[in-house]
Amino acid sequence: MSDDRGITMTSEKTIIDWKRVFFILLGLGIFLFIYFMPQWKDAVDPTGKAFPLSKEGKGAIALFLLAGIWWVFEVVPIGVTSLAIGVFQALFSIRSAKDAFKDFMDPSVMFIFGSVVVGAAFTKSGLTKRIAYKMLEVVGEKTSMILLGCLVVTAGLAHFMAHTAAAATVFPILLAIYALYGEGDKQSKFGKALFIGMAYAAGAGSIITFLGAARGPAAAGMFKEFTGRDVGFFELTKYMFLVGWIMVLLIWGYLMIFLKPEKDVIHGLKEKVKRLSKELGPLSFNEKFVIVAVILVVIVMAMQSFVPALKPLDRAAIMLVSTLLFFIFKVLTVKELEEIPWNIILLFSGAMSIGFCLWKTGAAQWMAVNWLVMFQQAHWMVFVLSIAGFVLIMTNFIMNVAAIAISLPVSLVVAGYLGVAPDVIFYSSLVTAGMPFVLLIGAAPNAIAYESKQFTTGEFFKHGIPLSIVLIAVLAVAIMTIWPLTGMPILTK
Repeated sequence: MSDDRGITMTSEKTIIDWKRVFFILLGLGIFLFIYFMPQWKDAVDPTGKAFPLSKEGKGAIALFLLAGIWWVFEVVPIGVTSLAIGVFQALFSIRSAKDAFKDFMDPSVMFIFGSVVVGAAFTKSGLTKRIAYKMLEVVGEKTSMILLGCLVVTAGLAHFMAHTAAAATVFPILLAIYALYGEGDKQSKFGKALFIGMAYAAGAGSIITFLGAARGPAAAGMFKEFTGRDVGFFELTKYMFLVGWIMVLLIWGYLMIFLKPEKDVIHGLKEKVKRLSKELGPLSFNEKFVIVAVILVVIVMAMQSFVPALKPLDRAAIMLVSTLLFFIFKVLTVKELEEIPWNIILLFSGAMSIGFCLWKTGAAQWMAVNWLVMFQQAHWMVFVLSIAGFVLIMTNFIMNVAAIAISLPVSLVVAGYLGVAPDVIFYSSLVTAGMPFVLLIGAAPNAIAYESKQFTTGEFFKHGIPLSIVLIAVLAVAIMTIWPLTGMPILTK
């Protein structure tokens, strides 16, 4: 069509993404269907205690499924799905708006924010490139060894600092390494392996000590409450060390098979790295400042396990001290603050909100009792793996501490009937709680890795399923061989 001035006007046909529309409507349809269903029957534990599911609890389950579908298929930005979690709770009276949105600023979310800022400080100061070049000088030019080196460094750091902080520290280092791969910002199998592997290795490394994540000390506290026994700092490491490192090696093996790098060798990398390393010169003031600040934060968090006076201090507040110092001493500026990946921060805000929603409405406990009671007559090994499986599923959606808190009391009751030692239940739950490989919301390292833009949520899901099965298999081997050989009681009768 032409107008009077002779300019040709064309109308472009609007292209509708029907797959996206389908999954938006599927999530909404499942939510509305479950929300308006008649009430479901009570869950009853082995002692005969009934756990009713309220209307709000059923609504929480419905919202849990909607969020899962929208997150996996990424129908809207993942942070926007998180906002929907708060909105739906308020609109459908599942919880008050005040409670729903208060969780968006939970201390755990602020800890993740502080960890991301640490990563930004490493990058801005130049430490990122320095560490990346030193590591590459050690591992050489083979991409398989570079990938293994990255996984080992990530898992090793997660022994001594929270896995969120470890991932935030390693992430910019991996970006610097990937820049030398020669593919620019383009997605590649090596890029996918590097960043997905980082997320998985951070989880595997974090189960080995109490410093790796909050779930360890929290679960140990619950264990003492139920059994009257303390779990020692080195006792945890004795039982978890082999399991964690076997998983790191298996993750590497899986990635080398299913995401094998396009290049076997990055030719000329060694000489290039030496030249770039020399160009950096000596450590700058900002680099030294960042190192000292991060070490002090890690030391204070580590000492909380041994110094009673430090225990009341919140980990998020300790982590945010480093954030304040970086801005006070101008290591970072408002530019870096504006570049924070707020989509990822919002993702975890929503994850906290849905987790507390399931917990406060009683929906999570209702699901746990129904799940565990199904296996109360099963062989003890099937029962233990079913508990681990439940924690693994739940920890992909809600806080791993909450997943353990929901399942541990009921599973310890059932374990008594089957003659299973409480230690097995405790350690099995901790193993799977530390490695949510399927959804980005399962752990902060997953979301941090996603910021690389090297993989989609669907790809993460696809690779997480087989590795979750591998995890359960490794756990079964540990229960049957590794743990008995290291002195763990397995059966009480």
